[in-house]
Amino acid sequence: MSHDHDDRPQLTAAQAADVLNPPAGRNGGDLVVESLQGLGATTVFGLPGQHALGMFDALRRSSLSYVGLRVENNAGFAADAYGRITGEVAPLLLSTGPGALTSLAALQEAAAASAPVLAISSQIPTAGLGGGRHGYLHELRDQQASVRDIVKSVHTVRSASQIPSAVAAAWESALTAPHGPVWVEIPQDVLLAETTLPVVSAMDATPRELYPRPELTIAAAHLLSNAERPVIIAGGGVVRSDASGKLLALAEKIDAPVVTTFGGKGAFPWEHPLSLRSWLEDRHTTDFLEDADVLLVVGSGLGELSSNYHTFRPRGRVIQIEADAGKLESNHPALGIHSDAREALSDLLEAVERREDAGAAERVRSVLEKVRVRIDAQGLTLEQQVLAAVREALPDAAPSFWDMTILAYWAWSAFDARRPNTMHSAQGAGGLGYGFPAAIGAAAADPTKPVLAVSGDGGAMYSIAELATARQYDLPLTWLIVDDGGYGILREYMTGAFGEATATELSRPDFVALAESFGVPAVRTTPESLAGDLSKALAAPGPSVVVLPALLRMFEPTHL
Repeated sequence: MSHDHDDRPQLTAAQAADVLNPPAGRNGGDLVVESLQGLGATTVFGLPGQHALGMFDALRRSSLSYVGLRVENNAGFAADAYGRITGEVAPLLLSTGPGALTSLAALQEAAAASAPVLAISSQIPTAGLGGGRHGYLHELRDQQASVRDIVKSVHTVRSASQIPSAVAAAWESALTAPHGPVWVEIPQDVLLAETTLPVVSAMDATPRELYPRPELTIAAAHLLSNAERPVIIAGGGVVRSDASGKLLALAEKIDAPVVTTFGGKGAFPWEHPLSLRSWLEDRHTTDFLEDADVLLVVGSGLGELSSNYHTFRPRGRVIQIEADAGKLESNHPALGIHSDAREALSDLLEAVERREDAGAAERVRSVLEKVRVRIDAQGLTLEQQVLAAVREALPDAAPSFWDMTILAYWAWSAFDARRPNTMHSAQGAGGLGYGFPAAIGAAAADPTKPVLAVSGDGGAMYSIAELATARQYDLPLTWLIVDDGGYGILREYMTGAFGEATATELSRPDFVALAESFGVPAVRTTPESLAGDLSKALAAPGPSVVVLPALLRMFEPTHL
């Protein structure tokens, strides 16, 4: 049997000589970093620990840039943002036991948001594996069991020769649609043992493409071409697959209004005549979507937030394009198309017939006006003023990262992201502390643009240690902290549900003085001076903090 090797990377004469005479002093950790370099990685995130020192020692013999955060969970959030912004794999180097476990909430967010994070964790020495209680430092009975429910795939290494293949397989898994976090674990003794294996050269871990089946494309195109009131819901899959251009062309070809989910912010132009924007938590929008005779859902599973808390009941035919097979028809019966959003939209665009609907833009205007009247009746001018100030100060191309805080909940519905892949939040898993460490990851990915992080005072306390990281690497990011003295959204939820709030009030530091103690310039602002102070901070080099003492309120929900 013959094999065609022509399409494989060929070694130069110098590389071939290196293969036969590998440099001395290398260990299993070198095989890890060489594998990452061979796959195209340039930046890694993490935090060292005793069992992982072989990997961290090898970093100094590599060309990889290392960004070290102060808490493993924050390192995971930084890697998540790097993966979202670049679409590339973000390696995350972790130690055993507590180090590994501390990253899990961040990996849950990466899984929910389909961010390609490659976590490489150390393990106790090989002799301790197998469930026996040997009493090694950081020992868990089964470390993989703690991560298996969260990540896409788990890859186990038990000898040095397995390292390159395990890293490559994990890399491919992370980048196969839907993107997501993956896990590799390597025992301490394997990382530390000297190796005479050749230096790892270029590796191929190209993910397989996920194309739609042609008969499903034809069926979907027929439904859309003959629809009377087609509407499109665009989710995060549109942003991740870089399909906003295809989405715009399709919407215009069939005159279909488009609403973006909170994960799909920026997937469709906010001011376009067919743009329903992102008012998914509004009954007027829900009614409009239910009235569609054909609803095209692209890159969304129509989960809790995207379905107005599961009150949405479509009456027409639903077409669902989704790369995650587990989300296909999980909430509503549909013509389910298991495909990458870009590939499916591209095929649909060719297959649909042009349909014109002169009244579509007017119907969109009518819905948006009803939403505006409803919100304006609630007297929430401060909240709208603050959000407008952030939009005014933030350059169009600058990415923003929003923690789980009242201003972010407003932004999901009411903020014009202006460009795809610029606005990100932790609404996938909904954990606190995402905003600032994620902004660190984005700034590491592209230090030429300012980055904005938005947190409440409660969420900010999860990430204070990372002010040291931002200062150490001199990253161009600004942290807006809205300080209301507690967990503001929980205060509202509890007061609404029980008449009063418990455990929501917080003693908090002087955030300006605290930031300055890290060597990070900070300013206390007001709603009136916010736009100017934020603009100035974003324009300055290096990290900065802007503190806004304000008690913001949420707009009334319509799902209760």
